[in-house]
Amino acid sequence: MATYAIGDIQGCYNELRRLLDHLGFDPTKDKLWVVGDLVNRGPDSLRVLRFVKGLGDGAVVVLGNHDLHLLALGAGNESYARKSNLHDVLDAPDCEELLLWLRHRPVMHYDERKRFAMIHAGLPPQWDLATALHCARELEAALRGPDYRDYLHSMYGNEPSRWSESLTGMERLRFITNCLTRLRYCDAEGNLALKEKGAPGTQPPNLMPWYLAPGRATREVRIICGHWSTLGYRAEENVWSLDTGCLWGRRLTGIRVRKQRPIEPMSVDCSRVSSVVSTAGIPNPGGPG
Repeated sequence: MATYAIGDIQGCYNELRRLLDHLGFDPTKDKLWVVGDLVNRGPDSLRVLRFVKGLGDGAVVVLGNHDLHLLALGAGNESYARKSNLHDVLDAPDCEELLLWLRHRPVMHYDERKRFAMIHAGLPPQWDLATALHCARELEAALRGPDYRDYLHSMYGNEPSRWSESLTGMERLRFITNCLTRLRYCDAEGNLALKEKGAPGTQPPNLMPWYLAPGRATREVRIICGHWSTLGYRAEENVWSLDTGCLWGRRLTGIRVRKQRPIEPMSVDCSRVSSVVSTAGIPNPGGPG
């Protein structure tokens, strides 16, 4: 039995199936880890959701910002509706079933046997593994609880920008959300810089990729993530970043997850995707981008 982790799919169903064939994924015995952002902007979010859901326990999915955006739309929050093309999901006869399944996915996964964690975006330097998992469980409880719509109507925004254990209520949940599903850069004190989306080297000099923050408490934890297409595939500082921009016509990438180091990445070309997806306009800070 093998375990494979793949980067952001974002509705690119055909490329997903080609990558799984390329990896040799066997749904009857293998495990598939998905770093989040199954949906949005790509041509076939509905088929991606149905396929991954259909894998049952064979798939481990952590939620990304675009997955949360879909859930917000489903809950009636249309703050950033123009930044999506999710009507195929929202109009589908099995929409409620799919959203219920999605709402019960984790936002962080940790495999003690393989000693790997998986998140969509990043972690602030103050969190150790135990704190990160505890915060993830808080957010999951909000998503799965009876008041989940209240959370989905209040989750957008960039504040607070720095962790404090004293944070409570929606401020605490929003900070957790922004770390796990949106974070790319922070400063040395751990202040989040959510407006920065470019490749390393384009950011202001006081900022750094989250995984390079000095004193990062999870530096000994092996982490698989996605979200950062301008970063591309990167394996450094115990972090494996898998978003290689399939949506933007580049590649969809996967690795085999092992107790030792992962096997070198395998990917498929996504150049045909760019002809059917608009690449104009990254959503405003606080939205689904």
